[in-house]
Amino acid sequence: MVLTAAHWVYAIVTLAVIFTMIFRKGVVLPTLLGTFLVAWVYNGSLVSGFTSVFNANLTAAKELFSIFLIITFMVALLHALKDLGADRQMIAPIQKVMTNGHIAFVMLIIVTFVISLFFWPTPAVPLICALLVPAAVRAGLPVMGAAMIVALSGQGMALSSDYVIQVAPMLSAKSAGIETAAVADKALLLSVITGAVAIGIAYMMIRKQIRKPNDPQNEEALNTLPGGHTKAAASSSRGKVFAIVVPLSMLFVMLYMAYTKFSGGRMGGFEGGDGAAFIGGVAVLLLSFATLAFGKSKALDRISEHITDGFVFAFKAMGPVIPIAGFFFLGSGDFAGSIMSLGEEASPAFLFDLVQAGQNVIPENMVLSAFGILIIGMITGLDGSGFSGLPLTGALSGALASGNVDPATLAAIGQMGSIWVGGGTLIAWSSLVAVAGFCGVSVMELVRKNFFPVIMGLIISTTLALFIW
Repeated sequence: MVLTAAHWVYAIVTLAVIFTMIFRKGVVLPTLLGTFLVAWVYNGSLVSGFTSVFNANLTAAKELFSIFLIITFMVALLHALKDLGADRQMIAPIQKVMTNGHIAFVMLIIVTFVISLFFWPTPAVPLICALLVPAAVRAGLPVMGAAMIVALSGQGMALSSDYVIQVAPMLSAKSAGIETAAVADKALLLSVITGAVAIGIAYMMIRKQIRKPNDPQNEEALNTLPGGHTKAAASSSRGKVFAIVVPLSMLFVMLYMAYTKFSGGRMGGFEGGDGAAFIGGVAVLLLSFATLAFGKSKALDRISEHITDGFVFAFKAMGPVIPIAGFFFLGSGDFAGSIMSLGEEASPAFLFDLVQAGQNVIPENMVLSAFGILIIGMITGLDGSGFSGLPLTGALSGALASGNVDPATLAAIGQMGSIWVGGGTLIAWSSLVAVAGFCGVSVMELVRKNFFPVIMGLIISTTLALFIW
């Protein structure tokens, strides 16, 4: 393998991106400049550098826009449900089940995980912390324990698999050049293993602090929550209807997707883009009906406001990923040709070529490959987003895969490292701030409490991945 000057530029920029993440800085600027330099050096044309920067971002935007749409519609639906008070009514029955701290612990895990799967953790945190956390604290669960569970179940377990909306597995799979379903299935299992270990350790850490439901300290703990105990909004008949219809619709989506996946036949499975389109379409109809229920005269304007809010949230959450993905798409042979407008000329695969050229230096060891991807994923998570590193871990997974370990397994492992660290369990400047704020606890103390459970969960899930696959 003969490496060109462009290969070395690509390698230097990739290392610069990793080191930038280590120092907790944004990597958008180095990836934009890196895309320009690689294309300029490869083609020997300054103009090609300019056009390639634009083409790389355009290519990434085209490939990832379905992700933006599904986030938009799910967030818009949640806003529409808030208008009706249906969001609160959906989880009101759960409050009655929390009869003691141990049951509250389990119920908080289940509800946070399920809601976060469908609406993502960040939009769901205010709802969960305003209604379920006070109920759990009143039942005897310590406030710090409640905060740990919300973070580990939502920002950790639910977001790292992202099995319903499938933003994370699509990012990982596209960069690795493989099918989304392969990554999604493995990421789901690894997320559950990591979550089971982390939550199990968390329970052992707080179980002696769980009080009885009639303990006077429970009411004192409630007063430490921001705003004290938040009461549910007044119910309405329309809100009650959607509090039933929406969960049943989402349950139908999950059951139908599972049926098509395991039944085989001509339908195949609703996964990846098809799965996102299915749940997105259901969300659009629910959004339309919810805005009509809010008021027919207001619906025409209200739905536009909700969709706009959804797009704003989507671009704030995922916007920086586009230039980062563009740079790593440039490293793939599937996209480099179109990005640099090479026409019929053979397309370079910068990242794959670099790994292939380094095979004599990099030992072919599945343990080193798996834990190497995990560590890189954890490093990329230091930026606090959890998603910006997925193009890198996905691309490296495709390049490092060998006969001993497949790219889907490596991509899923990298996804675990990136999202469990950066998605909101171990990084104080991530969405973990929201969890700590709504629960009224120190974010740094919450990070310290989460550290050992999460690290042990990642180590065990990565080890098991090597034995399972």
